[in-house]
Amino acid sequence: MRSLKLVALLLSLFLPLLFNSCGSSVDQADQMVMSDQMVVSVRDQKMLLIKEGQAVKTYPVSTSKFGLGSQRGSYRTPLGNHVIAKKIGGGAPKGTVFTSRRRTRSIVKPNTPGRDPIVTRILWLSGRDRHNQSTYGRCVYIHGTSEEHKIGRPASYGCIRMKSKDIIDLYRRVGVGAGVKIIRGSLNTIRPGRTYYAKRDGRERATASR
Repeated sequence: MRSLKLVALLLSLFLPLLFNSCGSSVDQADQMVMSDQMVVSVRDQKMLLIKEGQAVKTYPVSTSKFGLGSQRGSYRTPLGNHVIAKKIGGGAPKGTVFTSRRRTRSIVKPNTPGRDPIVTRILWLSGRDRHNQSTYGRCVYIHGTSEEHKIGRPASYGCIRMKSKDIIDLYRRVGVGAGVKIIRGSLNTIRPGRTYYAKRDGRERATASR
């Protein structure tokens, strides 16, 4: 009887530790304070960084050339609410090639002919809506691309591509758990987006740039 009580005590102490140690970073992201948010506009092919409700900076991006969707194997960019589940590549030189999210020794310059690898940094996304729960399993990232001449128009295979200098800047500004909302429309349809754009001479021009 005494031995059974000892076993029960040990299980009560160590089982929580065992299960916590196996938890994924996706679960940990739920516990993060999402004070930072990125809004990606498919129409504008731009990303707006928002901190504490204020528009901070915009970056040109490329979403999927196959359109929008969350279906597995579709190579489309998923709409809706996401979080950054993992950050990969901190400290790597600009242009560093990643294969299966592993840093290699290869470094490519922007617009190198015949090369289209994932480079520089990776922000791995996890979907938070019912329709985009497949995002993490589909390996949809925000990442650097060597095809920088295509930034500003749909060109990816589902991910959100950025110039190397921009993904480095974004990487240092946001953490795991930061929100990423991908919208079909323009940035000026959201409140921070409206403050970001200024009407001048009948055209919308970006004002936040720090």
